[in-house]
Amino acid sequence: MDAVNIALELAVQDPAGVRIAREVGAARVELTQALALGGLTPSAAALELALAAAGESGPEIHVLIRPRAGGFHYDADEIALSVRDVELAVQAGAHGVVVGALDAAGNLDLDAVARLRDAAGEASVTLHRAIDVTADPVATLDAVIGLGLGRVLTSGGASAAIDGVETLRRMVEVADGRIEIMAGSGVNAAGAAAIAATGVDALHFSAKRTVTAGDSGVRMGSASDGVGGYEVTDRDAAFAMRTALGL
Repeated sequence: MDAVNIALELAVQDPAGVRIAREVGAARVELTQALALGGLTPSAAALELALAAAGESGPEIHVLIRPRAGGFHYDADEIALSVRDVELAVQAGAHGVVVGALDAAGNLDLDAVARLRDAAGEASVTLHRAIDVTADPVATLDAVIGLGLGRVLTSGGASAAIDGVETLRRMVEVADGRIEIMAGSGVNAAGAAAIAATGVDALHFSAKRTVTAGDSGVRMGSASDGVGGYEVTDRDAAFAMRTALGL
């Protein structure tokens, strides 16, 4: 897919981020919380307000379902929690969910992902970057396609998508239109065009900046006190992505 036609997905944590996604013309947002931890399931109130911010003509709201940080191998209780979170998100109006789980050997947990898919009903289902920590993301893609998911978010197995462009290109070839390939992880304006050139269907990015105590002029404690800096969506960084892609 050429850059002009590529879809944008913005990872956001709040209604303000949704409004920026709407301004920048993103097709979707991934609604999450705790991006600094890789993203966790957002609250019901966050979803309600995100949907309101998107409105009828704004981006689709896709909810990240991740019960905790620290890897993607979940026990029975965590899978059950995730299944229920999927059900509740879809019932509340989410257009889709973003899910993933690995088994004890580090392979895609087909049974768990199938349960999460089924819980979503007719809503769109994206496999998140759990695929990037499997031994062979390209081989795993065939299993994802077999599950009938709508898209996969991947960095091509690298820490940052710009370093995984060759694998991303291979994944696009293997997908052959059967599933959308969305590149994510460290995607910014500097590397956007090169990643888009792999033929991926979409780019996933966060365009975030950190707000620190000094920004408000109020003296705060350290991050270990729970009152350190926090991340917000940066409008200028989001629009820089559009410019880099010639949109």
